Amino acid sequence: MRGERLDKLLARLGLGSRKEVARLVRAGRVRVAGEAVRDPGFHVPEGASLELDGKPLAVRRHHHLLLHKPAGYVTSRTEGPSVYALLSGFPTRDLAPVGRLDKDTEGLLLFTTDGELLHRLTHPRHKVAKRYLVHLERPATEEDQRAFAEGLSLDGERLLPAALSLGEDPTRVELVLREGRFHQVKRMFQARGNRVLYLKRLSLGPLELGDLSKGEARYLTPEEEETLYRAVGLGGQDAQGEL
Repeated sequence: MRGERLDKLLARLGLGSRKEVARLVRAGRVRVAGEAVRDPGFHVPEGASLELDGKPLAVRRHHHLLLHKPAGYVTSRTEGPSVYALLSGFPTRDLAPVGRLDKDTEGLLLFTTDGELLHRLTHPRHKVAKRYLVHLERPATEEDQRAFAEGLSLDGERLLPAALSLGEDPTRVELVLREGRFHQVKRMFQARGNRVLYLKRLSLGPLELGDLSKGEARYLTPEEEETLYRAVGLGGQDAQGEL
């Protein structure tokens, strides 16, 4: 069975665009099964080891990308400006967003090529926590806290309990949800007679946005991948795989 083209495989591993990885290959920096290969169109045999600059490359079944989405971008391939425009240099063909962030919402947006992981992260049955920073028009109250904790009703349906944290400034709050309905945060506060002025997702399950700059994206670390899979009951599913 004929293997995958070397330039396509290296691009899929996140080492750059096809053009960029072709330059790496032509410079003799890539070895396949211990031998330097300078042809980007070389077909890599199944199970062959890969090295870049003498260091082994881990071939994974799936890829997971974390983006700090700025306001003004839509979570869509077909509408614009699209969040995919921010992923220049990453292989995006099979990457799907884990849920959506509104155009004016900022923060953590995860992409993955693993359909089962995506399903578990987004299905309400798995109750994956999502934490948001919310700026409000009016101060939130302890009554809002109790109402969210009991589970609001929207459109005749009861929401899962949500945790609202009040700090020194009750117009700057954090909210933790375990589901992801359409415009849910905005509609929850609207139901309480308040209005969201600014919204930012800080975390998704065990993943934290951290200090990633707006508009920047990065691959998850192996430790983050393992923690994420285990959090949704898929421990070991994204282990290193064969070509």
